[in-house]
Amino acid sequence: MPHPIRPGRTAVLAAASLFAIPALAGCGGGSDDAGKGARTSTVTPTAGTGGGASALPAALTGQRLSWSSCPAPSAAQGTAEAPGKGWQCATMKAPLDYAEPKGETVGVALVRKKATDPDQRVGSLVYNFGGPGASGVATLPQAAEDYTKLNAAYDLVSFDPRGVGNTTPVTCLDDKTLDTDPGSGDALKDARRITRACEKNSAKVLPHVGTATTARDMDLMRQVLGDKKLNYFGISYGTELGGVYAHLFPKNVGRTVFDAVVDPSQDPVQAGLAQAGAFQKSLESAMAYCAKEYADNCPTGKGAAEGNRRVNALLAKLDKKPAPTESGRKLTKELALTGIGATLYAGEEGWEALTQSLGETMRDGTGNNLLMLADSYNGRDDKGRYSNMHAANTAITCADTRSRHTRADVDAQRPAFEKASPVFGPSMVEGLLGCSQWPVRGEADKPEVAAPGADPIVVVGNTGDPATPVEGARRMARQLGKGVGVTLTVDGEGHGTYGENRCATKAIDTFLLDGKAPADGTVCK
Repeated sequence: MPHPIRPGRTAVLAAASLFAIPALAGCGGGSDDAGKGARTSTVTPTAGTGGGASALPAALTGQRLSWSSCPAPSAAQGTAEAPGKGWQCATMKAPLDYAEPKGETVGVALVRKKATDPDQRVGSLVYNFGGPGASGVATLPQAAEDYTKLNAAYDLVSFDPRGVGNTTPVTCLDDKTLDTDPGSGDALKDARRITRACEKNSAKVLPHVGTATTARDMDLMRQVLGDKKLNYFGISYGTELGGVYAHLFPKNVGRTVFDAVVDPSQDPVQAGLAQAGAFQKSLESAMAYCAKEYADNCPTGKGAAEGNRRVNALLAKLDKKPAPTESGRKLTKELALTGIGATLYAGEEGWEALTQSLGETMRDGTGNNLLMLADSYNGRDDKGRYSNMHAANTAITCADTRSRHTRADVDAQRPAFEKASPVFGPSMVEGLLGCSQWPVRGEADKPEVAAPGADPIVVVGNTGDPATPVEGARRMARQLGKGVGVTLTVDGEGHGTYGENRCATKAIDTFLLDGKAPADGTVCK
């Protein structure tokens, strides 16, 4: 896979289900009975995350970071080896609440690798790898080989956003519960359980993890790093974060790239439906590959219709009797669906893994490969520890999204989701209940990304992207504004293009290194 990045928005109710909450549909709804069953909130709604935040004191904007060698990532960040030579870590102080900039502060975890050719140095290049919920501190060193050319001219920098990893991490269910308790099967009841756990363990943090607050952290980061403008590379959800930043700070936008772009024009239901259809399209492309390469030995048969029947039959079988694995754990229906979906992020490279994994479970009755894929996606290590990616994802999605769906809303949307995706739709529509009990009022159903006066932003979409359909890139470019959004379309498969498509990578490098954007509307084969 290109990078360990997540869908544009997928707030997962439990580690067992990739599609518990669909992209940008984490908190859905808005009918009159939206609050039924919810408790009175004990969490104070967020303040100061919009345009009314107060000016920051010099003690924050002028702070000097104490960079030192990086330890191994924490369990919350996702277990990996320490990044080693050349990597430095630091903690930046930021206001807990930007409406009270002289009040309590939080520590934002940062990582960097300094430019390898000081004579070429442009400045810092800040990355966000998506989610929301991915730890930039853990991810950037793992992905940095792709960015060697950029590292000559830039200090590569990333961070753990609010609620993620080592930055005021949101904590909900513990590892044992995530590993052994698949939930009740009632999405509304499970959403209530998740919400209560998040509120119990992280009530103080929940009002202050929204995307607009993290965008303000990035502008403080820009100042502390000594950059006049923010040079930024956003992937997946990182494109939404970048769009919100550009809206709040258009004059501070430097050389900026959005890759695998979240559609800012869609409400949660529209976005969920679009993603369901895109995952289905990618799955059927994988089925066509399987039929061509394996003929009668293809586990999904001769085409999409037969493949959908076979996959759904497998999922129904696993729902009744999970498959055994060498680890002693069971492959459940939800974990199998997660493993299937995880392979689609890698485009054509993932099709072979999907074919082999489905073949194992259908042929042998064991679930080793699909469980391994699901564990990798879910941030679970071989000791049963989970990163806090899912908890953070839920908290950020629910802080951002205003609407709150009910069971009646889900039932009304079910036919459309199942039509969009016979395989993923039934699970994804249940995700509309994910924020139904959330104690913090959400910001809005659509992010504000208009950025008049900003420097050009290169917006890259892949025609076969399962998680962020290519139409989102075009709409993001339009909403950024005339002269700001520059579209680059890649005719390919998978989630993200940099390092995967030579043409797109070259165009992005030229823009970031030389400041020359591709012609608007450029297409890479």
